[in-house]
Amino acid sequence: MNARQRHEARSAYAMLLPSLIGVIGFLLLPVLIVLALSFMRWNLISPPEWIGLENYAYILTWPRFGNSLLVTGLFVLMAIPASIAIGLLLAIAINRGLPGTSWLRVLYVLPWVCAPLALGVVWKWIFDPTNGALNAILGRRIEWLTDPDLALPAVVFVQIWSTVGYISLFFLAGLQQIPRAVYEAAMLDGAGSVRTLVSITLPLLRPTMFFVTVTSVISSFQVFDSIYAMTGGGPAFRTDVIAARIYDEAFVGLRLGRAAAMAVVLFVVLVGVTLVQQRYFQRRITYDMS
Repeated sequence: MNARQRHEARSAYAMLLPSLIGVIGFLLLPVLIVLALSFMRWNLISPPEWIGLENYAYILTWPRFGNSLLVTGLFVLMAIPASIAIGLLLAIAINRGLPGTSWLRVLYVLPWVCAPLALGVVWKWIFDPTNGALNAILGRRIEWLTDPDLALPAVVFVQIWSTVGYISLFFLAGLQQIPRAVYEAAMLDGAGSVRTLVSITLPLLRPTMFFVTVTSVISSFQVFDSIYAMTGGGPAFRTDVIAARIYDEAFVGLRLGRAAAMAVVLFVVLVGVTLVQQRYFQRRITYDMS
């Protein structure tokens, strides 16, 4: 390596240094701290005590933690397919320039840019059985957030409503990258709308689909703010997602070691789910649209 190359390398590292400090200080270091805390017993008052794998042994046999994993899994399975399907349909409608789409561009993004906690408070009022707007429209009293059978679908609906804008933005960007000539060739071959969607649009959107699916799954596994505002994990722990359980253990029960162990388990689950998605999409993605 000559002097010029060394100078360019030093300049590159110097420009990367601020970002590296941020990544190390706000990403890698917290992960290492959480990993270390998962092997300790600590209540924020007394000194941390090393207890080895005791936290993991406890949470892996604790029914409430198992319930949180199950609730979170159901939440993800209910929210992600609907969010992606609706987001894709919205993106197709906007890309075709259907009437009203100019207003839709603004409206569907608003929930995404609002604070989830604030949205949760608003939706709690909408779902209120006595003074809520939804029951006033329906003309009947329904316990949306206190009925064990309705609470999870209600918070899933809010999740879908708040994320379709984010998802449709990426699908719209992906649709606009597909060459118009591909659709014109399909029309000349006599392909209808459904055939074009299945054989052209969806295959060419797979890179976008992969990104949207991975990021949506990760964010759904970590959902907390809106559920905390609407149900607090109830009723009867039917909406007790894993992020809410971690919060309760850490800042209500002051059992930071168990909360850290739960966070590590959540991290492992997310890595596993992401690898499965990557393996599924790996041979099904094409980036060549020429």
